[in-house]
Amino acid sequence: MVELERDGDVWVLTMDDGENRFNRSSIDELIDAVLTVAASDGPCALVTTGSGKFYSNGLDLDWLMAGGPATEGFIDDVYRLFGLVLGLDCYTVAAVNGHAFAGGGMLAVAHDVVVMRADRGYWCLPEVDLGLPLAVPMFEVVASKVPKATMAEAALTGRRYSGPEAVAAGIVAAAVPADDVLPQAMALAASMAGKSRSVLAEHKRLLHGPALAACGVL
Repeated sequence: MVELERDGDVWVLTMDDGENRFNRSSIDELIDAVLTVAASDGPCALVTTGSGKFYSNGLDLDWLMAGGPATEGFIDDVYRLFGLVLGLDCYTVAAVNGHAFAGGGMLAVAHDVVVMRADRGYWCLPEVDLGLPLAVPMFEVVASKVPKATMAEAALTGRRYSGPEAVAAGIVAAAVPADDVLPQAMALAASMAGKSRSVLAEHKRLLHGPALAACGVL
């Protein structure tokens, strides 16, 4: 379940479905929510967060492997979600309340900045241990946001980064106590909500053009 609410100039998107894995219904809801923000007028910013001990654990592999009509085009829609967030014409903050694994970690770093819980939860790209290589759009999104050495370590080792370790590696901007994650993300988003949306969109295109193109949104 995805909830989208507005608090002043800040849109708050909350994923509240256990591990917040990506399947047809959740991806459709997430894309619709991001498009709602994109279609809004005036100053705004976006904060996304999860619930409980999960931000998102990425793809719902059991659902995906079961196949069926609903899986058709699904992976392209996952890439589209990453691209929409990466190129959104307002400032975006991921309030990572818990685990952000695989696609969940990719979604987090697609934001302009990440605030992560310090005491529990990990950011991780586990694909090397799952035997599932990163697709080009996935790689491009993460590589456009983290240092090259961190990208290499994360992709080649599957390391799990705690909040403080993720700060040191350049993955997230801040690691704070659990109760401070969302308030700090909200405050940061509010402080940036007045930035020019057209300029933000153009600068993000310049910064992340290859990733946006790979995700099919440019």
